Amino acid sequence: MELNLLRSIITVVFFVLFVAIVIWAYSDRSKAAFDQAARLPFDEDDDKIGFGERK
Repeated sequence: MELNLLRSIITVVFFVLFVAIVIWAYSDRSKAAFDQAARLPFDEDDDKIGFGERK
């Protein structure tokens, strides 16, 4: 197999993989999980000690 053909095949495979990841990330099935992950920094417990705080 010629080296340039192998490079072309690898490029196409990675492009297809990239497109598949983008479709997965923007699909409606993933939206709920990503929304929950986006709210994690704001879902703090009141009884946790913050950085630099003392009880």
